[in-house]
Amino acid sequence: MRNRPLIIVGGGGHGKVVMDIAEMMGDFSLLAIADDKFTTIQESNDILCGPTSIIGNLLEADQEALVIIAIGDNRSRFRMAERLDLPKERYAKLQHPGAHVSKHAIVAPGTVVMAGAVVNTTASIAAHAIINSGAVIEHDVVVGPFAHISPNAALAGAVTVGEGAHVGIGASVIPGVRIGKWSVLGAGAAAIRDVLDHLIAVGVPAKVIDRT
Repeated sequence: MRNRPLIIVGGGGHGKVVMDIAEMMGDFSLLAIADDKFTTIQESNDILCGPTSIIGNLLEADQEALVIIAIGDNRSRFRMAERLDLPKERYAKLQHPGAHVSKHAIVAPGTVVMAGAVVNTTASIAAHAIINSGAVIEHDVVVGPFAHISPNAALAGAVTVGEGAHVGIGASVIPGVRIGKWSVLGAGAAAIRDVLDHLIAVGVPAKVIDRT
């Protein structure tokens, strides 16, 4: 069985990490990097580099090809997914070989789980989320679509993170607490109570300082 051709959408720093994970998994062959910073279509080492307008033709030409949106900013990733408007079956799911994901956890297509991350039993990660390096997702956690759990952040049991929310580097959330849709929990913060939708909370304990 051949490796699935993979189109990486996003040619920035996050895209480099995603490409590295795909290579280490050994399940994919890199077909193209699509980013609108490319004004023309180029080819290097059998990999196409071009604007995002190439994606549709590539997917039509190869029905086995998959896409991963490798854009770190949550809103930009959301907008790109809306623009592409692909069925979930056309999205890859990437997991670094050095990550631990329970066989009883659910990880949706379009999501990337990075090196050293832990996703424990009965956790649920929705589409197009980022579980970054060293993040800990404990039992029964629910991470919404387009959310980003940053490096070394820790979500204790039964935490809920809403759509598009960002949990900053080294932040922690105690059991059962909810981080609302499109909210931001700042780096190093400790959330001991719910953060409602569209809010920014920082500090220990985390306090709301603004809206997103």
